[in-house]
Amino acid sequence: MKNFPRSFKRNAGVSAAMLGVSALLLSGCGAAPEEEAESTGSGASAAGSDFRACIVSDEGGFDDRSFNQSSYEGLKAAEEDLGIQISEAQSQSETDFLPNLDSMMSEGCNLTVTVGYLLADATKEVATANPDSNFAIVDDNSIDLENVKPIIYDTAEAAFLAGYVAAGTSETGKVATYGGINIPTVTIFMDGFADGVEYYNEQNSADVELLGWNKADQTGSFIGNFTDTGAGKTTTENFLNEGADIIMPVAGPVGSGTLDAVVEANAGGGSNKVVWVDSDGFETNDIGTEFILTSVMKLMGEAVEEVITTDVEGNFDATPYIGTLENGGVALAPYHDQESAVPADVKSAVDEIKDQIISGEITVESAASPK
Repeated sequence: MKNFPRSFKRNAGVSAAMLGVSALLLSGCGAAPEEEAESTGSGASAAGSDFRACIVSDEGGFDDRSFNQSSYEGLKAAEEDLGIQISEAQSQSETDFLPNLDSMMSEGCNLTVTVGYLLADATKEVATANPDSNFAIVDDNSIDLENVKPIIYDTAEAAFLAGYVAAGTSETGKVATYGGINIPTVTIFMDGFADGVEYYNEQNSADVELLGWNKADQTGSFIGNFTDTGAGKTTTENFLNEGADIIMPVAGPVGSGTLDAVVEANAGGGSNKVVWVDSDGFETNDIGTEFILTSVMKLMGEAVEEVITTDVEGNFDATPYIGTLENGGVALAPYHDQESAVPADVKSAVDEIKDQIISGEITVESAASPK
């Protein structure tokens, strides 16, 4: 085990009150757009009921209890708050991405939100062909076009906190994580989680073991998709059999298989727990919520609504929004029903670590962190 300096080096319970940060979200890593800023695309001339905002999901769909659902909720909030029109298209597979985007163009969308790293190529192609339309893409920063705004998150920061909580709460001394697909927006969670576990070990002379991910080698356990809940259940059962008692799936809807496995295991008297990702899993899931220790949240709905708002106001720009602990774009969810399971010293340490990450005293490293 390596010795951690006070600061890791990085490349580059949220309450209802926290949602008030949405007005600050679009500052990203630079200054907020000026009121008189010149906009691109058609947003400046369209307002209220004349404005159409659209969304295209990845293969998980809008009921994935994860990042598609959170982004969709941002669109629906904009519809209600701004009185705009909306259109939506759910993708069942990657072959749906281009047809779905083309259908949004045919509906006259002023701004189209595409949800997920996997839509990057399709988004770039359609945005290039439609320079008078604006786009925002969640979880990708590879497109350099004036009409495409990246919405990205340094989720390693919040996942670091979750790793520390998991290590400090585990009764078996083993925790685990696995991913849907081996892509940066998945591995960034796993990197942060791994470092949080290791930091707990370093600070407490402990030896909690992490299964499912080797950060140094960037190798681990992956399902290969975001839809196979059966594989998620089997993978979780294997981790439980190896002695892990806290599992973090980074796999969208596949994570419901983890909840199924934990519910069944705990029916026999177990005390296994789940760390959810993207949204507050306690609020979005239907089963096993009592076993969700916490969630690593990306406040996507707030960012999506704010991007739409700026376009309606004629202030769209392509500066990436980067969600961090500091600006409230990422956060650790409350412990909910697991409040009593988390030791008091772990809770207080997590609060301190969060402040140290925000101040820069601790920085969190991941090759997948936004630059």
